[in-house]
Amino acid sequence: MTRAPGMSVRLKLTLSYAAFLMVASVLLLAAVWLYLLRYVPARASQTIGGFVPGRDDLIRAFGPVVTVVLLFLLVVGLVGGWFLAGRMLVPLDRITEATRRAAEGSLSYRIRLEGRNDEFRELADSFDAMLARLEAHVAEQQRFAANASHELRTPLAITQTMLEVARNDPGHTDDALVERLTAVNARAIDLTEALLLLSRADQRSFTREVVDLSLLAEEAAETLLPMAERRGVTIETSGDIALTLGSRALLLQLTTNLLHNAIVHNLAERGTARVVTSLESGSVALVVENTGEQVPAQLLSTLTEPFQRGAERIRGDHGGVGLGLAIVKSIVNAHDGTLTVIGRPEGGMLVTVQLPAVPSGDAR
Repeated sequence: MTRAPGMSVRLKLTLSYAAFLMVASVLLLAAVWLYLLRYVPARASQTIGGFVPGRDDLIRAFGPVVTVVLLFLLVVGLVGGWFLAGRMLVPLDRITEATRRAAEGSLSYRIRLEGRNDEFRELADSFDAMLARLEAHVAEQQRFAANASHELRTPLAITQTMLEVARNDPGHTDDALVERLTAVNARAIDLTEALLLLSRADQRSFTREVVDLSLLAEEAAETLLPMAERRGVTIETSGDIALTLGSRALLLQLTTNLLHNAIVHNLAERGTARVVTSLESGSVALVVENTGEQVPAQLLSTLTEPFQRGAERIRGDHGGVGLGLAIVKSIVNAHDGTLTVIGRPEGGMLVTVQLPAVPSGDAR
């Protein structure tokens, strides 16, 4: 937007300081003048004690002094105001410089304003916090774009290789090629749908309604029961009615993803996946716990990032596309909740999702 040039804030503050000083000085001198007039007669007179000046004499004596004083105060107001305004605006100059650098793409710069807490310090600290979050978000998006490109390129490269091998192999069978291409294509479709779901959650483009997490836990358990039976994993669901406001489809996807991970990354036999819902003061919780191998601490901190998998996550027939917990994290953030992932000492993981509870007046 093009704007007409105007006075700087420093000049405006300087003129304001000088104007205030002049007004205060004029009022003070006016008060002194009125006070003196009470004791000065209208005309000069000669008395026994000597000559008594009149008001005309007082004006001739007092006028030049007042003029000099006012001019001096005006100069002091302008010079002092310019200096004080400059001192006051130093933090604002640093904030402006940080804003300019951020606009140019330098998100690592921080203001780090010194001194005690005041309005400028709060503004600078808030701006530093915003830059830190923005820098982390941009870095995450860059990693996501790179990983997504790699993940999307892999099925295409596999398909291209298979077609070239089939073209150069006269003894190949179309049925085997079709079966392999179908599997690769299914993986590409799953990845694309996961990316679309992740984008939908990040944009918060959904209608909110009252959702009971306990019902979603039962629905997810019923859906994944056949897979759990094939893997020898027992599913347990329990807990209280837990009402929250959000998208039923997204929250069901969240519950299904967590339970799916709990089943897939479990013991080879006689494993357990447990889903518990609870209602606390002002929030509801969905806890998914499973047995399994111990998860390294350094791996836990990366599991919610897109396309991050542990060694055990890339083996088997349900390796996924590496977006399960990333989607869960995005859905939780879109519903203003918190996600906690910890490793159980005896093996497996404990994942806790906390969401705002429905106010008692809104529950239907």
